[in-house]
Amino acid sequence: MFNLILFGPPGSGKGTQSEKLIAKYHLKHLSTGDLLRSEISRKTRLGLEAKKFMDKGHLVPDEVVIGMINDALDNNRDVAGFLFDGFPRTAIQAEELDDLLAKKNTCIDVMLALEVSEEELIKRLVKRGETSGRSDDSNEMVIRARIQEYHKKTATVADHYQKVNKVVMIKGEGTIEEIFKRLSDEIDRLMKLDNCV
Repeated sequence: MFNLILFGPPGSGKGTQSEKLIAKYHLKHLSTGDLLRSEISRKTRLGLEAKKFMDKGHLVPDEVVIGMINDALDNNRDVAGFLFDGFPRTAIQAEELDDLLAKKNTCIDVMLALEVSEEELIKRLVKRGETSGRSDDSNEMVIRARIQEYHKKTATVADHYQKVNKVVMIKGEGTIEEIFKRLSDEIDRLMKLDNCV
């Protein structure tokens, strides 16, 4: 099983690259947002618990999210691996995810982080805002704040995986195909190794 975390600031092309990686490597996409919506719509125990917090405007506690990830792992035992999107967001979540995966005799093989200059991100997001209708993509000040927030929050997760040499920075500029090739080359290299030791 090959498990990866794909990181990248808003506008880095993470969504586009995720789709391509999932298709090529037959990975299961684990987005915490999608998991929450699915559990709530199916009215599962964890979904109802999460909804109580969300209805009050609170963040869903880590143990509830980890519970949902645990269920998703158990329900998808036949996949080649998982691509984690939007999780973990903190060092504590990273530790909890590592513990959960260890109990299932697997681990995070790599955290791939797309590196894109701030100016390029702003250019991409403003362009996306022209067609997406998303208000947070059309205001440069808001975009800069989102990028800063991303760097602040994700630095601790990167530090966590850096300690075990599992962070690989990938140049996220160029064509979609060039970036995809860089990501694929790194995954192909790592699949030959057993990182869960």
